[in-house]
Amino acid sequence: MRFFLFFFCTLSFLFAGVSTVNILPPFQDKTFMGIKILDQKQLSFEKIKGIKFAEVSDVAYYKKTQTLYLLSDKGLLYGFNAHFSDTVDMLIPMNAVKLKSKKGKRFKKWKRDSEGLVLDGKGKLLVSFEGKAKIGWFHKNSVKYGTLIRKYRLPKVLQNIKNYRSKNKSLESVAWHKKYGILTATEWPLKRDDKKKQTIYALSGKKWHFKAEPEGKSAVVAMEVMDDGNILVLERSYTGLLNPVVITLKKVYINHCVNKYCPTKVLAKMNNHKGWELDNFEGLARVGKNRYVMVSDDNENFFQRTLLIYFEVTDA
Repeated sequence: MRFFLFFFCTLSFLFAGVSTVNILPPFQDKTFMGIKILDQKQLSFEKIKGIKFAEVSDVAYYKKTQTLYLLSDKGLLYGFNAHFSDTVDMLIPMNAVKLKSKKGKRFKKWKRDSEGLVLDGKGKLLVSFEGKAKIGWFHKNSVKYGTLIRKYRLPKVLQNIKNYRSKNKSLESVAWHKKYGILTATEWPLKRDDKKKQTIYALSGKKWHFKAEPEGKSAVVAMEVMDDGNILVLERSYTGLLNPVVITLKKVYINHCVNKYCPTKVLAKMNNHKGWELDNFEGLARVGKNRYVMVSDDNENFFQRTLLIYFEVTDA
């Protein structure tokens, strides 16, 4: 009896930084458009293993070890023991580390803007960066946890920082496709492209174009490969404090492109001027069949939150 009491007290202590929230408008059903919201959590940790927990920019799930990795845009990586069923059953912080170069040194400030995170088919932990645009493979085990193993060669057009609309609008997201390999996307289209012409780039050189949402400054902030091989894209529109924040989840049909553009389907659209309690969502990961989580960046702002929303794509 004492063992079970100790176990549940310990579990409650570890889970103390996770609370249930509700971002839906009043009377909004959890199943709407093309998704069903399964669970909604707020993560409120001050530090994990002595490292500040803030500004989460992306998320990735390794089912083999039930590890949920969260990436901060300050060059920080957190590992959680996570289990998902029809709810988030477990979310316990296990470790945290600062991303480092091959030499074991922390990246300089202008080189550590880590934005995208994914695990490839072999379980390699891949990170994309803004600022000095790059994609790297990092250790996720052993004493070298968080240390760079190698960098990948980018398509030529993505190598020159002058091609981006700004240093802060470069490789916002990364994904892995079993047919096309590593995929990446810029937050906003390159200077040479129309402002509504978004592009997914494979490191092999293949490209897919699709139209951004009509809301102002709708940016690609995350993407994930779906079960059928198409791409789930997270777009965020923000044009100022007095204007609505709009979060869109859309499916990009990369195998049905016509006249250089791929068809898309909006699976969910959320608007904080229509009752949604939104935050700065910019991370996305698949955690099961047709099931995903998206996370928000609190911008290290007292009035913002780190949210984790667990949902199912019903229109798959």
